[in-house]
Amino acid sequence: MNTKDSFRIGQREFTSRLLVGTGKYKDLNETREAIAASGAEIVTVAVRRTNIGQNPDEPNLLDVISPDRYTILPNTAGCYTAKDAVRTCMLARELLDGHNLVKLEVLGDQKTLYPNMRETLTATETLIKEGFEVMVYCSDDPIAAKELEAMGCVAIMPLGSLIGSGLGILNPHNIRLIMEDARVPVLVDAGVGTASDAAIAMEMGCEGVLMNTAIAHARNPVLMASAMKKAIEAGREAFLAGRMPKKAYASASSPLEGLIHS
Repeated sequence: MNTKDSFRIGQREFTSRLLVGTGKYKDLNETREAIAASGAEIVTVAVRRTNIGQNPDEPNLLDVISPDRYTILPNTAGCYTAKDAVRTCMLARELLDGHNLVKLEVLGDQKTLYPNMRETLTATETLIKEGFEVMVYCSDDPIAAKELEAMGCVAIMPLGSLIGSGLGILNPHNIRLIMEDARVPVLVDAGVGTASDAAIAMEMGCEGVLMNTAIAHARNPVLMASAMKKAIEAGREAFLAGRMPKKAYASASSPLEGLIHS
């Protein structure tokens, strides 16, 4: 990959367009190995579910995912109200010595884990006022995405499909509509199941993809992490290269001039 093909999220610049989570692995060693194989620079951590220093009697995730190597992205997974999400981000900032880049997600229910956009907008307003750089998990609604950007979010993260479903990108048209107007990075968040899903997102022109379950629940998570890294790179290169136009009929690959006639 061209190392100059970087992108910015808030005040930070990155070259890897694969963002990964830390949940659902069998142990911390597998977490460490898979994340290393992914080549990710941004690693998201569910503050309400993972120990990053708030419990000294439990293993600390940061011992295997070092903030010196990765940009730690605290997220508000498990929050169902704006109030809980804001409190979680405040805790993360305290634990991470003033770190202000966060991933906001406020969920609507436990069955779908679909975003509650009313609570998401409320939390976004408060967090931005408090000086956070907010990357926001949201529905694939172009109007909602535009409103979140106007509020000051540094990245818009529409779901590809339901969290942990592995269904891939079910509504690419809406995600394209979001990208058309966005002036901040648009990253697909949730629903990726395999490498081809990640490549599709990148071929569409997304700035990146965030995933967890697709890697952690693979039969071989470390190998899948490597596959995802390659898929992201291939999809990005295909987008930059520009695909051939689709045609309704065949078009000969070889030139017609100079044919030998019988």
